[in-house]
Amino acid sequence: MNGALKAAWALTAFVVVVGLVGWILSGEAFFAVFIVLGLVTAVGAWLSGRSTTPKGDPSP
Repeated sequence: MNGALKAAWALTAFVVVVGLVGWILSGEAFFAVFIVLGLVTAVGAWLSGRSTTPKGDPSP
């Protein structure tokens, strides 16, 4: 896992936690947008991680 992928997962966790805490503390449904954006970021990070080849595999 490279640095950019670690940063994407950290951003995902941060955005989802902020969304959950904001929604719970304020009761505003607007914070659901943060949760959705966090999930979209997670999907992007997951797809990016799957597209990289392992270090031992030769590139075609």
